[in-house]
Amino acid sequence: MLGGKLVRMTREAAPLRGDQLDIAMLDRAARVAWRGAGCVEPNPMVGCVIGRADGTVLATAHHERFGGLHAEAAALGRCTAQGADVRGATAWVTLEPCNHVGKTPACSAALMAAGVGRVVYATADPNPCARGGAAMLRTAGVRVERCAGSALANAVSMPFVKRITTGLPWVIAKWAQTEAGFVSFEGGEPRWVTGERSRRDVHRLRGRVDAIVTGIGTVLADDPLLTVRGVPARRAPIRVVLDRKLRMPIDCNLVRTAAEAPTIVITAAQCALSDHARALKTAGVDVVAGGAGDGPGDLRSLFATLVDRFDVATVLVESGPRVLGACAEAGLIDEAWVYVAKTPMDARGALRIDQGMLSAAGLGLVRESTLGADVRRIYWRGKYVVTSGGSGC
Repeated sequence: MLGGKLVRMTREAAPLRGDQLDIAMLDRAARVAWRGAGCVEPNPMVGCVIGRADGTVLATAHHERFGGLHAEAAALGRCTAQGADVRGATAWVTLEPCNHVGKTPACSAALMAAGVGRVVYATADPNPCARGGAAMLRTAGVRVERCAGSALANAVSMPFVKRITTGLPWVIAKWAQTEAGFVSFEGGEPRWVTGERSRRDVHRLRGRVDAIVTGIGTVLADDPLLTVRGVPARRAPIRVVLDRKLRMPIDCNLVRTAAEAPTIVITAAQCALSDHARALKTAGVDVVAGGAGDGPGDLRSLFATLVDRFDVATVLVESGPRVLGACAEAGLIDEAWVYVAKTPMDARGALRIDQGMLSAAGLGLVRESTLGADVRRIYWRGKYVVTSGGSGC
């Protein structure tokens, strides 16, 4: 879910060659791939650029929606529509071309049939059902190379890689705070910490994830809706509440809107059999018995359950410091969106988030943007972001 400015090649600039060209083209493919966020999951976001060794671009495309054309097939289709001859051309792809016939034909076969002479990819496909495209292309005489020099191209595939290799979803933590780290006002009074632009940005983020996880403490304190409002929604996320003692009020916003947005409460086994649980189920809430606490084991089990039972690929954690801190301590946070406001706040009785939590969890700042009077900072787990340096190819 990263983004940024695209470095454009101009005729006045010195032409790129070799590894530099490969990295620039993979960067470009990654920029395009991010457009699929929230539309393609549980498939990977993939971008493809088809061009020549002199830097001429014939077509760019990305995987636009689940079940739709893969990036390579879409790019080849655009070349055909424009009358561009791709024989001998290079295809730069963020993820190794698939070798699997499913909802669409295998991308490796499509590239071979089109006569592409060279394929450069950033990340090997970890999916046992689809990998092997690089080997097939080489067998057919296509020159295939892996280039790890594009940080963006590596990063765009990481949510998919994580889910396939660990059985866990990509976890994004989100919170709003003052410069001093306070996330609530004195006495817990419900008031906005950040401004309107930041809140709209949060709704856009919600509209790209499969599930939103929060704790019962947040529900009792803020009575949130956790829906996507005021912006186009690519997805309607499942709302998940950790509620070990099943204290979810029957008249809270999440229960009242359960018919409009899927709502799950994770609670202790004995609570799942109670009269209150039956009332919640009658109201449309899915009550699930399981690890409903905020310990590392419970949280890891919860996220694995969301993948196994609900096909969740991306999770947004919107909660108080306790659940966020537990996720960080358990090493479950892959990405964090932190909205920082200059709102004055009295420290007495206000909740504060540990400002060392991100670095302790191995998360580093990758992007900072201004949203009105607020600042949005995006952090990624270091092991997922490869810094471009040297050739990398």
